[in-house]
Amino acid sequence: MYSIKAHAKVNIFLKITGHKEGYHTLLSRFVRVDDLYDTIEFIPCECDSFTIEGCESVPLESNTIYKAYKILNEYTGDLDILNFFYKHKVVVTKRIPSQAGLGGGSSDAAAFMRLVKEACNLLLSTEELAQIGSKIGADIPFFIYNYPSANVSGFGEVVHPFDEPPLSLELFTPELGCDTSEVYKTYHKYLMRTMDPTSFFGWEKIDSKTLLGLIADPIALNDLYPAALATYPEIEKLDTKGWFFSGSGSTFFKPKTN
Repeated sequence: MYSIKAHAKVNIFLKITGHKEGYHTLLSRFVRVDDLYDTIEFIPCECDSFTIEGCESVPLESNTIYKAYKILNEYTGDLDILNFFYKHKVVVTKRIPSQAGLGGGSSDAAAFMRLVKEACNLLLSTEELAQIGSKIGADIPFFIYNYPSANVSGFGEVVHPFDEPPLSLELFTPELGCDTSEVYKTYHKYLMRTMDPTSFFGWEKIDSKTLLGLIADPIALNDLYPAALATYPEIEKLDTKGWFFSGSGSTFFKPKTN
């Protein structure tokens, strides 16, 4: 049996830097959440086709793990992958909430790809794996590299590790989900004109704990927060004073106090 943890992430800050080829570019600090993760396992099983258990609420064609399986097959042409999954099923133990700004689906796909590389002895570098993963989702390269902290830019494909002390975080995820595509649509339609690259100059050089202390306004830190508030007005009814907003939401976070 093969097993791997697929960790959640938070965005300490997320700033939109432009828009091209139909997608938004960004600069963001991603921090891995070590105590919140899904588990991906490959368990021996005689399977007629690629089989995933634990994600029954997601149609197979929409499942990021299935997308990762397909793109690895297409990219490598390696029959060992096909043969392996005739003899193993994928079992996912979900702990990361969906549509929560924590990257659960992307993390699952990245962890799956890393585990397939090990199980099938794929001769792919981490850089190649990240490049392949970027075709599925913008967050996947960060999870492929598996850095504790990184500055992420471009469409998500540029990932630079950031050396900083581990940051222990408290999370609050309300019982509502935020559709990332809808939040980005709202941002593009109503807020794109407010983009100001000079407003976050040098943030990528400041450690996360210091930055959260310096820029205490969650709206200033995350360009998608106002878009999420406009798309999902019920978020404003939550008591989130002192909390920061991760990604496109709906999770809030703050440093734990000792």
